Amino acid sequence: MLKKHIMISVLALLIAITGFSQDLKVGKTAPDFSLTDPSGKTHRLQEYRGKYVVLEWVNYDCPFVKKHYNSGNMQALQTTYTGRDVIWLSINSSAPGKQGNFTSKEILSRAKEYGAAFSAYLIDADGKVGKAYGARTTPHMFIIDPEGQLVYAGGIDNIRSTDVDDVPRAKNFISQALDEALAGQPITDSISKAYGCSVKY
Repeated sequence: MLKKHIMISVLALLIAITGFSQDLKVGKTAPDFSLTDPSGKTHRLQEYRGKYVVLEWVNYDCPFVKKHYNSGNMQALQTTYTGRDVIWLSINSSAPGKQGNFTSKEILSRAKEYGAAFSAYLIDADGKVGKAYGARTTPHMFIIDPEGQLVYAGGIDNIRSTDVDDVPRAKNFISQALDEALAGQPITDSISKAYGCSVKY
C-alpha cells in the first residue's frame, strides 16, 4: 500500500514539474490559446472556430524539421490545405536562449527562405501552449476540427529519420487525416507517435 502511495506521489510530482497536459486526448476540446506572431499581431485559436486548424510545432534548426522543409514537404502540405480553407499555425515553443528561439527578423527571414506557407507563425516562448498540448517534438502535429475538438495528434509521417529521401516513401498522416476529414469521413489514424528533436522548453 505504501509503495502504491509513493508511486502516485512521484507521478503527481512529475506532472507538476513538467507542466505537461495529462488530459488532452483526441476527441476532447482543444485548449484555447492566444499567441502573437513576429509582427506582434495576436492570434487566438477561438477565432478560427468553424474551420479545420493544423498546429505544427516547429524549430527551423532541428534536423527533423529541416528534412520536411528542405524536401518541400511541409510547404506543400501548407499550400495544399490552406488552399482548402484550413488554418495552419506553426508554433515555436523554444525558450529564450534555447535552439530555435529567434528574433522576429530571423523568423521572417527563415520563413521566406523556405517559402513557408503557414497561416501564421506563433511564438510560445514561455512554453505554456506547448505544454497544454503535450507537444514534445519538432515537428509534433495536431489537427482540430471546426467544432474545436482535437481529431489528430502525433507525427507527420511514419518514417523516423532526417533523410529527405524518406519523405516520398512515408505514409503522411497529415494529408491522410485532412483528406478524410474534409471529405466527411472518419480519420483512419487519429493518433501516431511523434518523432523529431525535443521541444526546447
